[in-house]
Amino acid sequence: MKKKITLILILFLLSACVGSSTKGVFGSGVSIALDPRTLGTQIDDSIMQKNLVARLALAEKKYIINVSVKVLDGRIFLGGKVDKPEEKLKITKMAWETKGTRSVKNNIAIKEKFSFKNTAIDILISSQLRAALILNKKVKASNFNIDTVNQITYVFGIAYTDEEKKEIISEAKQIVDLKKIITSIFLVSDLSRQRE
Repeated sequence: MKKKITLILILFLLSACVGSSTKGVFGSGVSIALDPRTLGTQIDDSIMQKNLVARLALAEKKYIINVSVKVLDGRIFLGGKVDKPEEKLKITKMAWETKGTRSVKNNIAIKEKFSFKNTAIDILISSQLRAALILNKKVKASNFNIDTVNQITYVFGIAYTDEEKKEIISEAKQIVDLKKIITSIFLVSDLSRQRE
């Protein structure tokens, strides 16, 4: 009974986080009008995301804070930090078991000894790239999410053209402290559900 109440509370809180008319499911604050996916695809992705987040919360409450989940065209992107490699594998397995999953990209890092300096550098890298994308007229910055862990930046989202995708990589390579960029950027024309 306690698990059911917890699940209902989590689902209620999650549904309050994303408005149906002013915010898209691609990311907080992204207007549905700016999201190139169809409304049906956005709804399917939102349901998958909420389902997985609820299952993770039931498995371990700390995952609500430590693990981020994004769904894009049936593809699941995981980020954050966990204590042990076994937890990362467990979360990956749960993601693959989510109905409608087409692929899983697991960028979860194993926690290391906390370093204020490393965390500050990661935040600085993400902020610099966000600012560069906002200022770049060839990029719709609101269509991309950026996470940096240990000076490795993960960018995923939807690009309208191949040129936009190349611009993002070019902007990232100009950041001094960035060691590596890992992208999962899909072109609008590649989104399978758009063609169906």
